[in-house]
Amino acid sequence: MKIKISQETLAKALVTASRFVSPKAQLPVLGNIYLSASKNRLQIAATNLETSSSLSLAGDVSKEGEITVPGRVITEIVSNLPSGNLTLEAEKEQLKLSTETFESVISGMNPADFPKVPSGIGKQGSLTLEKELFLQAVSQVSFAVSIDETRPILTGVLFIFQKDSLILVATDGFRLSQKKIKIGSSPKAGRVIIPRSAILELTRFSAEEEEITMNFNQQENQVLFGIDNAILSSRILEGEFPDFEKIIPKETGTQILLDKEEFLRAIKLASVFAREAANIVKIEVGKTSLDVSAESQTSGSQTARVDAKVEGGEKLEIAFNYRFLEEFLHAVKGEEIKIELSGPSSPGKFVDTSDPDFLHLIMPVRVQG
Repeated sequence: MKIKISQETLAKALVTASRFVSPKAQLPVLGNIYLSASKNRLQIAATNLETSSSLSLAGDVSKEGEITVPGRVITEIVSNLPSGNLTLEAEKEQLKLSTETFESVISGMNPADFPKVPSGIGKQGSLTLEKELFLQAVSQVSFAVSIDETRPILTGVLFIFQKDSLILVATDGFRLSQKKIKIGSSPKAGRVIIPRSAILELTRFSAEEEEITMNFNQQENQVLFGIDNAILSSRILEGEFPDFEKIIPKETGTQILLDKEEFLRAIKLASVFAREAANIVKIEVGKTSLDVSAESQTSGSQTARVDAKVEGGEKLEIAFNYRFLEEFLHAVKGEEIKIELSGPSSPGKFVDTSDPDFLHLIMPVRVQG
């Protein structure tokens, strides 16, 4: 293998690929990055067996071939070289990397031992998503994904494909986020659960393309995303996602309309004391306002009043984890939110009034006394 390629292009691709390298894996080759030169393209691939990336770069190939080399080593070397062209030359299990003023030889491994990583997405059954719309939808649900590995099914985002729409759902058992977006046409798969790690990696791909292509490899139980010159693949989580539709309140007694920024400020003020009191903030609903309060046995207490338009229901007190409220408010794009409450022990329904396709539920905290 021999190829001449731009340092800037290669360094950027290696940094992306290195995020998929698994240096502590039982298979030493998973700590490597796979390089393959053919037809004036360099394929760069890495995998941790859960997720993988494959990038295709333009280069001047004078000899085709392939090799795998330690991901950390090649990434650090190339990233620290000055801009300009460099040459990669593989002979047996060694990679020679050179510029006019620099030369390095990196010990590699047999590429035959490297797991097969998808390098194409396939047109049949593929779905085209508007990048900005899709990534915004992802950001509005992914924060509610569970990090508890004992319930692996909740560590992913549920994709529900309908005729002309895609619904994304995430829950950690204490809150639930749901976002619906319009799509052109849907593949055959009805529901799939994609690991949060894969989706977050997708948001980190810097790309000029305005579209993301999505497809499924049913045989390998994989989902594939294509964006610019990169393919991201991930296993699909197996199992039954909770029947979340059952817990979405159909009717609510109290409806509260209030300014997002004012409410967020009140939550942040309460968090100063709530952090020392199991993250609990109390909300007392009045006729024309909300009182947001928190109390710490060691530091003190505070109450902030937020003007609100309140409809229906009796006077109500309810408590929430302040972090859940804060993270929802950061996901809201509009200036006003609506809170719908049924009682102190029923989930609160939170809506961005400018976006009827975004819904969030938060379970209240039971407070003694």
